[in-house]
Amino acid sequence: MTKRFGIFAPQGWRLDLTEIADPVEQYEAMTAVAQAADRGPWDSVWLFDHMHTVPEVTRESTFEAWISTAGLLRDTRRVRVGQMVTCNGYRSPALLAKMASTAHVAGGGRLYTGLGAGWYEQEWTAYGYPWRETRERMAAFGESVELVHRLFREDKVAFHGAHYQVENPVNEPKSAGGNPVPLWIGGAGEQVTLRLVARYADACNLGRGKPEVIRQKLDVLRRHCDRIGRDFGTITKSTSISAFPIAEGADPERATGKARGRWDVEGFHTNAIAGSPPDTPFLIGSSAAITEWIGTLFEAGIDYVVVYIPGVAYDHEPLHRFAEEIIPQAW
Repeated sequence: MTKRFGIFAPQGWRLDLTEIADPVEQYEAMTAVAQAADRGPWDSVWLFDHMHTVPEVTRESTFEAWISTAGLLRDTRRVRVGQMVTCNGYRSPALLAKMASTAHVAGGGRLYTGLGAGWYEQEWTAYGYPWRETRERMAAFGESVELVHRLFREDKVAFHGAHYQVENPVNEPKSAGGNPVPLWIGGAGEQVTLRLVARYADACNLGRGKPEVIRQKLDVLRRHCDRIGRDFGTITKSTSISAFPIAEGADPERATGKARGRWDVEGFHTNAIAGSPPDTPFLIGSSAAITEWIGTLFEAGIDYVVVYIPGVAYDHEPLHRFAEEIIPQAW
């Protein structure tokens, strides 16, 4: 399968717009990154589905994922736009399917719809969503995945689950140019999430850039596919990484200065993986070093890498360096 790359747009969640005071200029900075990717070799631009900042809640801007998705689809011409990933608890699955289908058409068939169970308890309760224990959230997630998948493809969907009930909602238009919306599932739970990937997903996102985890999870996914007769090769396998490419031999502190803004190197690292477990890797290094890391991900079975470059709102140089020196080395 062809190796492809996506990039996260800075939307504020990881405190990556704080050097810009005017919210209109902040939004334009997010758009500028998407448009720069649109002019390059990137396949896609991605957004997080979160409402306020990490690693701590602040009054800084965080742009809502789906409104921003629609805006970026209209402000670009070639790249696809997706969410990594939509939190299941924030929108009903029937509404989500309708939103996605509309955005897909608005972008001329360039939407990726990402869906996950959700994990950020403080955010759920802050916005009035009832927080449920893991078993109940995963059960609701399973119903939602099935519903969204069916609403992307079927004309009549009646569903009576424990968490969601629908009676033939009309999801039209459901495709652009005859192509239904691709469904990406985020997460790597072996008993629920990877079973859902095998049955319903066009793509998955897992492993946090760690090849040993990726191998283990993809082995499980392959077994789930074998049990139901799904062709494992038809599923796009992606992982997300945080990286900042610099020139060979450059001083990391000096090379990241424009992108770091007010943050020291330690704070820059913290923000680069905020919202992820603390052992999530982040590499400030040469293009060769990052290419070597990505090579281990491809060897582990990944064919799609989504990159978060901290500070890219203020400095496009690492975006262009990645596009010119790393992506062409993909094999």
